[in-house]
Amino acid sequence: MTDNELGAFLRARREALKPSDVGLPDGPRRRTPGLRRSEVATVAGVSVEYLTRLEQGRDRNPSTQVLATLAGALRMTPQERVHLRYLAKVAGGGHLLCPGPDQAPARTVRPAVHALLDRLEPAPAAVLNRLGDVLAHTTGFERLFGPLGLLDGERPNMFRFVFADARSRAAFPEWDQVADEYAATLRLEAAADDDYATELLAELSFAAGESFGARLSGPPCPPRLAPVERLTHPRAGELRLELEPLHLSDQEQRLIVYLPADAATAAALDLLTGRRPGALRAVGG
Repeated sequence: MTDNELGAFLRARREALKPSDVGLPDGPRRRTPGLRRSEVATVAGVSVEYLTRLEQGRDRNPSTQVLATLAGALRMTPQERVHLRYLAKVAGGGHLLCPGPDQAPARTVRPAVHALLDRLEPAPAAVLNRLGDVLAHTTGFERLFGPLGLLDGERPNMFRFVFADARSRAAFPEWDQVADEYAATLRLEAAADDDYATELLAELSFAAGESFGARLSGPPCPPRLAPVERLTHPRAGELRLELEPLHLSDQEQRLIVYLPADAATAAALDLLTGRRPGALRAVGG
């Protein structure tokens, strides 16, 4: 990173937009690409001087409210909002939570669990820690969720995929229901004085905005899992899946198996995983 990565990112986003992108007239021919600082300041409701200080690195401690306003004015995607928040923390001299031996979520999987996953092939199955990080999975899980975008990046995470990746809305036809479940689960972890869950909750609140924040404003309630989860796959079409979560012996990780809820889904999963017809039997009607 450069000494002023936050300012460089804000300037790059400003220069990538046209006035019409933010509802302003294009006006006369421009000497420089993108929006002028004055135009961003007008849309965001901040002063030109303040925006200049941010871009030049002379102010490194913008508030969360200012960051959210600028992110909206610059039409940032959820992923860009996450990146903006991270850069602001680094610029302000802060740091992300450093894992400790007693608090950090588990990142490794025992050999016996790996062996269990191997036995579960070709069923889609994965091991997740308490923060939704995908730690290990079957090839069936990869063929099911890989094309949807979940496994992109070095550390796939179910919570971030649902709330901070626009592709999740196409993947889950009943996205609102799925989002309710995941928000309630993460809220429960944060309520248990889990600093790491609280940090992730804050990250998603900023990245996803109202779609996540509104789910935290009501009274806390336990997650209510739907009996069947619908998934739209680019190759297999619409699937109806039953999720079977199994808590492992250390209580820190859980194994989730995705089972076909009907015969059509069973046949589609067989084709997707390349196994013989009938290898994955429907558990529902």
